[in-house]
Amino acid sequence: MGRTVRAAIIALTVLTLVSARAEGPVRPQLGAAAVGACLDQKERRAANESGKVVRLAAAILAAKQRMPGSVVRARLCHGKDGLVYVLTVLARDGKVARLTVDATKGTLIGKR
Repeated sequence: MGRTVRAAIIALTVLTLVSARAEGPVRPQLGAAAVGACLDQKERRAANESGKVVRLAAAILAAKQRMPGSVVRARLCHGKDGLVYVLTVLARDGKVARLTVDATKGTLIGKR
């Protein structure tokens, strides 16, 4: 089995486990950057079109500089000081982490 197929299987397994365990809104505590309710598709589109947030690709780049791996989930949520991207990353060593990126600046602000 190739590395790509193996990584895809692991990513799908992680997504399934994370989805199955979620009950109600997910509000991970990431240090000082407590995350509140996440935006729906319409709200995300409006935020992107208004230019208030950096593109998701910039947030993923910031996260990968801190933790190389595959982003298996990305959400745009309300944080303590404004909008944040909450990225679930599957690292190359198999560990899963949630990274928080400031959506207006594109800088990493938390890890769990």
